[in-house]
Amino acid sequence: MIAALLCAGLAFYLPAGPHSEMFLEIPAGTRSAQIAGLLKSRGLIRSTFAFDVMRLIKGGTLKAGEYRFDHPARISEVYARLERGDVYTRTLTIPEGANIFDIAQRVEAARLGSKEAFLDAVKRDVNLISDMDPAAQSVEGYLFPDTYHFRRLATPDQLIAGMVKRFRQEAADLGLTQNFHNVVTMASLVERETPIGSERPMVASVFSNRMSKGMALMTDPSVIYADLLEGKYRGTIYHSDLDGDSPYNTYKHIGLPPGPICNPGVDSLKAAMAPAQTQYFYFVAASPDPSSHSRFARTLEEHQQNVQAYRRAQRAAGQR
Repeated sequence: MIAALLCAGLAFYLPAGPHSEMFLEIPAGTRSAQIAGLLKSRGLIRSTFAFDVMRLIKGGTLKAGEYRFDHPARISEVYARLERGDVYTRTLTIPEGANIFDIAQRVEAARLGSKEAFLDAVKRDVNLISDMDPAAQSVEGYLFPDTYHFRRLATPDQLIAGMVKRFRQEAADLGLTQNFHNVVTMASLVERETPIGSERPMVASVFSNRMSKGMALMTDPSVIYADLLEGKYRGTIYHSDLDGDSPYNTYKHIGLPPGPICNPGVDSLKAAMAPAQTQYFYFVAASPDPSSHSRFARTLEEHQQNVQAYRRAQRAAGQR
């Protein structure tokens, strides 16, 4: 008995565990005695008895999840980590305006899966948004831009489910409860045309005004997206791209493209829901403009003047 108590006492103070990275998954519903057994079997604690004593002393609830261990630690440190739920996750940041191809690259860079697996899932998981957008061909537009913390072994479907859940939360906060397809598609165009939040309602007004007159939207980002879908984007738009037959070519097809071209943030969603009331039908987008702002016009003549001013600004900035 004395020997057992001595061993337990040593187990409290002597560190145990690996000298290199290892992971331990504690499934939901695992009892404390089973957790002690898992820790002991992986060499993370020296004594299940000592762990049970620690539980009697500390109490609290031990959290399920995957834990990362990379150095020997005392049993008190191991217990504290399980009690506070210090589970291992990988961070994935989705910026406003990222499309599914951008996100797929970020997923792979965060070591959360391959680009190919993610791009397969964005089409497979359309059922997640079928109530909002029954005609959607992918979840593009509904992967809300945010910083996420996912389990190391999360599947592409779980990643997407988490992003769609965030979209639903934001949509509810904005009062977006219907007409999701048109609002999100419009918001995605606005998002890609200007990085300036204050300009987004005006950009949305240009698109709304053009649609009301039956004019083509003629927005370059949708043409770029068409090329991305076909795997032929070359880093810039060529004249042949403007002649393409893709339904995303808003130079040839009237109205909105078939769906969102990126995943818009709150400001762009707000702009699409409530465009500014203007008489503008044209604009030179802020994104490529050295002046860092968009140039809006009511007439084609004014627009041509803005284009010339934009080109002068490019030359002054040493651009082509």
